[in-house]
Parts: sequence; C-alpha cells; structure tokens
Amino acid sequence: MPAGKRELARIERRLITTLTEACETAKSEINGFTWLTHTADLNALAETLKIIWVFETLADRKLAEVDAKARIFALTAIALDEAGIELKLTDRNVRFDSEQECENAQGGDWQKRLAKGY
Repeated sequence: MPAGKRELARIERRLITTLTEACETAKSEINGFTWLTHTADLNALAETLKIIWVFETLADRKLAEVDAKARIFALTAIALDEAGIELKLTDRNVRFDSEQECENAQGGDWQKRLAKGY
C-alpha cells in the first residue's frame, strides 16, 4: 500500500533534517563546499531521489570529486540511513555542482537549473 500524504511529509522532514546535518558537517570538512539540496518524487523515492552537493567554483567541484567523493558519499549514506531511507548510492543519485556553473549556464537561477537536469 502506498504511503499517505502524512507519511510522505514525515519522510521529507526527516530527510531534510538529516541532510542539513550532513551539510553542516561538510562545510567544516570540505574546501569550497557551500550547500546541498535534493530533488525527488516522494511517491517513487528510490527511483527519483537526487542529492546535489554544491561548491563555490568549478575547480572546487572537480577537486571534491577526486579528494572528497568518498566522504560525501559517506555523509549522504549516514543521512539517508538516519532518515530511514534505504538506497544504494551511485553517481546517478549523488551529484556535484557549483555556483559558478549555475551562474554561467542559468544566470544563477537554481530553480531553473534543478528543473533542467536533475
């Protein structure tokens, strides 16, 4: 039986809380990291959840993809586990982006950027 609206809202609140904790940890550990967000259809969470880790510059993003990717995946896994969401993390659902790339491609409009490709 599919989850009701109340249960989906509870899942979303838990996810936001745990991702916020991961974000705050990453800010103190990973150079150039600024914030994160997520997109998902809560009715198909496992198939649609994307967590986007945002860095200040393209160079920061590229460096993090090499030097901090394992830590980012670990922080994401902890957040999902604490939110009660079972999901095998891959490059498909954990993404890296940057303020610089958004500014260059969408004039800094994150809503537009997130709607376009995530």
